[in-house]
Amino acid sequence: MGMLDRWFGGNKGYPPLAPESDARHYLDDLRDELESLAGSVKGPLEVVPSDHDAFVFIGKPPQQFGLAWIHDGKVSSFQSITEELHLSRREANHLVDAMRAAYEHAAEARRYSTTIGRRKITVTPSPLLEREMHDIIEHVH
Repeated sequence: MGMLDRWFGGNKGYPPLAPESDARHYLDDLRDELESLAGSVKGPLEVVPSDHDAFVFIGKPPQQFGLAWIHDGKVSSFQSITEELHLSRREANHLVDAMRAAYEHAAEARRYSTTIGRRKITVTPSPLLEREMHDIIEHVH
């Protein structure tokens, strides 16, 4: 089962996200953007939701991952963030390293599973990770 989970974006058997949780309500508020993202990218998705936006790790963090940031009614890819901020390749690499470190700091955070559209995703309602990711983005500006 583990190998099939990896191929089809499984989530390592995390417990289901409670329907009454804040994280569930945050995901519901971002449902359209999350469904669009889930339908357009391959690889596992791990969502770090907050009350106004969400960071989505795509792939297998902390080793290899992409990132999407859902905010202000849109989905920004890592590439679009670096282009918008006019980052050099070196600055973009530092940004990735900082995001990797933030993810590793939250290694012990509880993770849950849920379904968005037809995809199972992992949800990590971690205020620490969410705050670190915002700090990283803000300090790049």
